[in-house]
Amino acid sequence: MTQLDPRLPLAADGTAPMAPAMARALETFAAAAMRARAVDPVTTELVRLRCAWYHDCRLCGSLRLEEARVDGVDEEMTAKISQYEESDLPDQAKAALRLVDAVIIDPARADRRLVAELREHFTDAQIVELLFDIMKWSRQKELVALRLETPAWEGTNVLGFDVNGDALIGEAALATPAS
Repeated sequence: MTQLDPRLPLAADGTAPMAPAMARALETFAAAAMRARAVDPVTTELVRLRCAWYHDCRLCGSLRLEEARVDGVDEEMTAKISQYEESDLPDQAKAALRLVDAVIIDPARADRRLVAELREHFTDAQIVELLFDIMKWSRQKELVALRLETPAWEGTNVLGFDVNGDALIGEAALATPAS
């Protein structure tokens, strides 16, 4: 299990910013979300990067999911995320990105029309996974708000996850076994 993020400042009394049990629960959720594999890597990556775009997360924006990169996600495709409605991204990707917009910005957008559109492209299990992905990629907002999410490298780097759902960044991500 991942340790508490050392970048988070301690409270004035020297304690962690949230109860350790709550931090462990969030880490357990995040790892479980990353172990899910019902959604294809390309859609997962587009959703992840849309979340990064909304939150202005420099760390997430500087990473590229290795599985998605292998499946064809390149910088040209990722550039389309911010204006996806006008892009030539597949309808399935646009539906997933509309779900991101609804969850993060305007829950009223998650109306019957969006639900029907999602069900055209995804199973119920995949929709649940997309929702978990959105929540996972939105859980570090305190780091972004404090600008503690700065990557320790220039440009982009690869991202993968081990069998436990813990992140592997850089060279280690290239060696991540496929599930």
